[in-house]
Amino acid sequence: MENILSAWQPRILSVVRIISAFLFMQHGAQKIFGFPAEQRYPFELFSMSGVAGTLELFGGFLLLIGLFTRPVAFLLSGLMAFAYFLVHAPQSFWPLNNGGELATLFSFVFLYFVFAGGGSWSVDCLCKCKRNK
Repeated sequence: MENILSAWQPRILSVVRIISAFLFMQHGAQKIFGFPAEQRYPFELFSMSGVAGTLELFGGFLLLIGLFTRPVAFLLSGLMAFAYFLVHAPQSFWPLNNGGELATLFSFVFLYFVFAGGGSWSVDCLCKCKRNK
């Protein structure tokens, strides 16, 4: 059983990366396009929300396909930490009370990708495998 679990570890890492990135991209799409949920306010690129939405959508896409996984994950982890401390933490200490659970979870999941990489189903892995041949 241990061998099966170990063999699937890089693939499951990729699945977690893909699902996390897909969920993350929705926040950017909402801010930019008003999809899949209505915009809270009009999109302005040179605002905090505009920069966050752009990073969420395009950084999330890079993470989804696993291209430049580690540096993109580092940037997005910092973005979510910044969002937590700037927007959520001043409201309350507890993430459940301040609405910061997603920001906290995304920040730490992305931090994990900085160290773990994108897994076996990623553009990064494909490029690495081609270079090694």
